[in-house]
Amino acid sequence: MKSIKELYRIGTGPSSSHTMGPRKAAEQFLARHPEAASFQVTLYGSLAATGKGHMTDVAIMDVIQPHAPVEILWQPHIFFPFHPNGMTFKSLDANKKVTDEWTVFSVGGGALAEEGHDSKSTPDVYEMNRMSQILYWCEHTGKSYWEYVEQCEGKDIWDFLAEVWETMQAAVRRGLDAEGVLPGPLNLRRKASSYYIRAKGYKGSLQSRGLVFAYALAVSEENASGGKIVTAPTCGACGVVPAVLYHLQQTREFSTARILRALATAGLVGNIVKYNASISGAEAGCQAEVGVACSMASAAASQLFGGSPTQIEYAAEMGLEHHLGMTCDPVCGLVQIPCIERNAYAAARALDANIYSAFSDGHHRVSFDKVIEVMKQTGHDLPSLYKETSEGGLAKNYQPMDL
Repeated sequence: MKSIKELYRIGTGPSSSHTMGPRKAAEQFLARHPEAASFQVTLYGSLAATGKGHMTDVAIMDVIQPHAPVEILWQPHIFFPFHPNGMTFKSLDANKKVTDEWTVFSVGGGALAEEGHDSKSTPDVYEMNRMSQILYWCEHTGKSYWEYVEQCEGKDIWDFLAEVWETMQAAVRRGLDAEGVLPGPLNLRRKASSYYIRAKGYKGSLQSRGLVFAYALAVSEENASGGKIVTAPTCGACGVVPAVLYHLQQTREFSTARILRALATAGLVGNIVKYNASISGAEAGCQAEVGVACSMASAAASQLFGGSPTQIEYAAEMGLEHHLGMTCDPVCGLVQIPCIERNAYAAARALDANIYSAFSDGHHRVSFDKVIEVMKQTGHDLPSLYKETSEGGLAKNYQPMDL
């Protein structure tokens, strides 16, 4: 299992799989062929189906266009068996002859993969990759999940997580200050600022819930605007973990050191899902994005409130279990409806999962590992129209409400 540095990626939205991944692929192919007279990029499957809404073409052209002309071709009905997010890069000489060709896949969270190639560009740093194994280790060593992360990653992981946390906080603050309309044809107004102001007028639990909503909206709206965020585990689900941790630090005054440990635990949870299933909406639906983000935030909250290893595992299990079957059906191919609202609800659910697990002794019947297996199978069984193609679900025949 790879480093959590590959899970938490600092970059710009709106999509880790449809924007960050293609941008990275374009950079790599351009570096191989700086001499090319022109380029051609063909997008397949989900990348082609919702690429315009996700600014896939813009990300690629921003990289290549300053150096040479680039043509983008769209093939939304061609799906490669390896992954729905396929793309083929071609370099051409002055006579329009193809000099090289590269097919690569954006597999979620900004990561790239090639069919038939077991990527060894970065080493595996975790020997254990199932929650049951790590839970057993915690129970028999007396240590916590974050200590396993430190043992595997090394002390420098804290400097990295400090940068991640600062980026998350900055996204919250920017999102709370920003107003206006999000880019795209939906003309969706930003809501974070108004939610934040209204929440301040309430007391107790209503204020707490309203603030969590506001923080999640703030980060998700920044992502939808192409702002700087952290994949946690993806751009489309980037508002959940920051909302929960920002709220808990603001209201409970947890130290930064404890927040970073919670981030480490959250990263471990997301990493386990990424290794054993998927964090790609195009591959497994929104359960793999918002569901995993909720699971990560649930575990982080449980740890902050002193949960035992079994209670933390239980919180993570509930965070994912109760998102099983969630489809990825972005309206107009934008990371706005229903994505932004789902981030806010998942943040609230994460806090509820922590409370529920805290009332228990942590023992339960369905393990986190089992839920990952079910999520993977469910994602496999979902038809492609429910996996980031905007051909089904809420995206199908979308009509705004008459007001």
